[in-house]
Amino acid sequence: MKKKTRKPSKRKFSIRKIIGLGILGLFALFILFITSVNIGLWGKIPSKKELSNFQYQMASEVYTADSVLIGKYYLYDRQPVAFQDFPEHLVQALVAIEDERFYEHSGVDIRSLIRVGFKTVLLGDNSSGGGSTLTQQLAKNLYPRKERNKTNIVVNKVKEMIIAKRLEKIFTKDEIITNYLNTVSFGDNTFGIESAALKFFNTRTKDISATQAATLVGMLKATYGYNPRIFPEKSLGRRNLVLRAMYNNDFISEEQVSTFSQEGLNLDYREFDYNAGIAPYFREEVRKEMLNWIAEQDQTETDYNIYTSGLKIYTTLNYKMQKLAEEAMVEHMTKLQNSFEKSYGTNAPWLKDKKLMEKIAKRTPTYKKLEKAGLSHAKIIDSLSKNKQQRTFKSWQKDEELTASTMDSIQHYTKFLNTGSLAVDPTNGDILVWIGGINFEQYKYDHISQSKRQVGSTFKPIVYTTAVEQGISPCTYFSAEEIEYDNLKGWSPSNSGDKNEAYLNYSMEEGLSNSINTIAVKVLEKAGIDNTIAMAKNMGIEDKLPKEASIALGTGEIKILDLAQAYTSYANNGKHIKPNLIKRISNYKDSVLVEFKSELNKKAAFSKETGQIMIEMMKSTINSGTAARLRNTYGLKNDIAGKTGTTQNNKDAWFVALTPKLVHITWVGLDQHEIGFSNTSIGQGANAALPLFALWMKELNKDKDFDTYTKTNFPKPSATVLEVLNCDPIKRDGFFKRLFKNPNKKKNKKFDG
Repeated sequence: MKKKTRKPSKRKFSIRKIIGLGILGLFALFILFITSVNIGLWGKIPSKKELSNFQYQMASEVYTADSVLIGKYYLYDRQPVAFQDFPEHLVQALVAIEDERFYEHSGVDIRSLIRVGFKTVLLGDNSSGGGSTLTQQLAKNLYPRKERNKTNIVVNKVKEMIIAKRLEKIFTKDEIITNYLNTVSFGDNTFGIESAALKFFNTRTKDISATQAATLVGMLKATYGYNPRIFPEKSLGRRNLVLRAMYNNDFISEEQVSTFSQEGLNLDYREFDYNAGIAPYFREEVRKEMLNWIAEQDQTETDYNIYTSGLKIYTTLNYKMQKLAEEAMVEHMTKLQNSFEKSYGTNAPWLKDKKLMEKIAKRTPTYKKLEKAGLSHAKIIDSLSKNKQQRTFKSWQKDEELTASTMDSIQHYTKFLNTGSLAVDPTNGDILVWIGGINFEQYKYDHISQSKRQVGSTFKPIVYTTAVEQGISPCTYFSAEEIEYDNLKGWSPSNSGDKNEAYLNYSMEEGLSNSINTIAVKVLEKAGIDNTIAMAKNMGIEDKLPKEASIALGTGEIKILDLAQAYTSYANNGKHIKPNLIKRISNYKDSVLVEFKSELNKKAAFSKETGQIMIEMMKSTINSGTAARLRNTYGLKNDIAGKTGTTQNNKDAWFVALTPKLVHITWVGLDQHEIGFSNTSIGQGANAALPLFALWMKELNKDKDFDTYTKTNFPKPSATVLEVLNCDPIKRDGFFKRLFKNPNKKKNKKFDG
C-alpha cells in the first residue's frame, strides 16, 4: 500500500516565496545602488578619459653642478619615476604584502572581499584587512575620500571599485604599479617611492636594496606607526613581516629571509627642509629666479609651477666646495664670536644699552603690529618682555628650546656676528659657493643678494685701476702725510697704526698692498672722482656710488654680488662677467627647456696691461701686505691676488681673493649698524674675514678634484708691465724737505679731484 505524499502547506510556500522575493528585491536594490553610484548620483566619478589624463603634482628639484640633489620646492613632496627604475624586489615586496593576487584580478578581488567579510563579520577578526586591491588603493590615492563618516563608507568603497575597474581597462598592470608607487603617501608630506627613498635612505629608487624596499613598503599600512625614524623597532618588525610575505609568495628564499632579517634599518635620513640642509640661502635665491622665469613664461602661455610641475633645476653650485665653505664658516665664526664677546665683556652694548635694545625692538614686525593696534611704547615693551617657550639659535651646531621673552631674543640675536661668502668662477660666471648668513632659519636676510654695506678698502683697487688707466705710472710716489682738506669740511683721512709716516712716500703698489688711506685719497684726487665712478660702473658695479672723496676709502655701499662682478674684470682682461646661479631648467622628463650662459661684457673697462699691473699689485697684498697671513699663518702657496678691507669704526670686515679661476669675497659684521667690533685687531678684514677664505682654500688644496682651481697661475706679466713696476716701494723725504716740514702739523689744502 502506497503512502500518500504530503503536499507542502500553503503557508511554507508563502514564506519561501517571500524570502525569495526579498532576496530578489535586495539584489535589485543593490544593482540600483551600484547603478546610481556609477551614474554619479552619489558624487561624480571620473571618466576613462579623465583617468587616462590625470597628472601628478610633482616637486621641482634643485641640483648642484656636480649632480647632487640639494633641495626641492613643493606642495607635495613627490618625484615620479618610471617602472624601469623599480627594482624587482620592490614590486615583489609590494604585491606580497598588499595584494598577492594583483596579477590575477581585474581591479576588484571578489575572493579576497568574501574572505575579509567572512572573517570580519562572522569571526570578528578585525586584523583581516580591508580587502582593497592595489588598484583600489590607487583609486583612493588619486581621488581621496572627502567624507569619512560611516554613512559614506559603502559609497566610497563602491566608487573605488568602479574607478579600479576603469583603471584596469586603461592601464597595464605595470602602469598601475607605477602610478601607485608614485602617488602613495609615506607620511610627513612625502609622496611616492622616489621621495621616500631619498628621505629615508638618501638613495634613488633604482638603487634601493631588498631590505630598504621592504621597510618602505611596510610603512604603507601605517605611515606614522611604522615610520623607521620615529619607531625603529616597530618598523623593523613590520619590515621582517614583509620579507616573510615575500618568501610565502616564492619571491625570496628561506635563507634570504634569515639573512635580510638580521640587517639593521641603516637609515640615512635626509629631510629637504626649507630652513635646513646645505646652501639654504642659495636655494632661496634660485627659487626667486625661478619665479621670475616662470612669470616670463606665463606671458607666452606656457603653464609652469615651481611647486607642482616637477621641474629639474641644474645650478652652478659646487656641492663639495659649498660643504667645505660651510664647515670653514662654522669653524671660524665660532672662534671669532667668542673673541668678539670677550672683547666687550660685561660692557657689551647688548647688555648695557637699554635704549639701543628698544630702538632695535621698534624695527621688529611684532612691535609695529602692536603699535598699529594703538598700544603705547611702554605697553609694547612690557608685552615684549613676557616669557614664552621658543626655539633659539644657540650655536652653529644646534638650536635650543628655552623660555625667554621677545626682548631677551632681541638681546640674544643682536650680539651675533653675521657673514656673507661668495665664490665665482670668473671665466664663465658660475657661482660655486654661496653663504648668505650664519643661520637661515633665524636670519633670513641674505648678505649676498640683499645687503648693501660699505666695502672699505676693497674698493681701493678700482681707484688705483682708474689712475693707471688714466696714465699715472705705478711708480709714482705719494706722500703718506695726513692732509686736512679745506673744501671737504676739514675732512682729514688718517692711517691705522702708530707708524710715523710724515716723511715717507709710497709707490702705488706699496700704498695699495698696505692699504694706506692717505695715499688712496691722493690717488683718487689724481684719477678723478667722476672717472673712478665711471670705472666702477664699467666694471659691473650697478649700485649708485657717492660722488665724494671718501669713496677712496670704500664708503660706497655695494652688494657682494656687484663687488664680485667687478673683480671678475681682473681675470678677463678688463671685461666683467655677470655671476650666474642656474645652468639649465628641464621638465619632469628631463627634457631641456632653457639653458643659461653668462657672457663677458663686450666692452673692456680697462686695458690688458692695466689688468696685469693691478694683479701684480694685489699679489703684493698677499705676499707682503695686509693679507700676508695667508702665507705665514695658513701656509697657502697658491697664486693669489687680493685685498683686505675694514670700514670706519670697525663695522665691516672684508676680504677679496682673486685667482685665475676664482673670485672669492667674504664680509663679516653685525646686522645692527649701531654696533661694530670693539677694536681693529679683532675687526680688521685680515682677522675677521680672511680666515674664511684661508680655511676653505686649505681644504681645496688637499683634494685633487679641485686642481683646476688651486693649481692654476696667472699669465706671466709682459716685460713692459714688469718694467713699470720696477721701483723701490718706499722713498724717504730728502734732508731739506724734512728740515722744513713739521711732522706734527697737518697740511691744509683743497681736494681737487
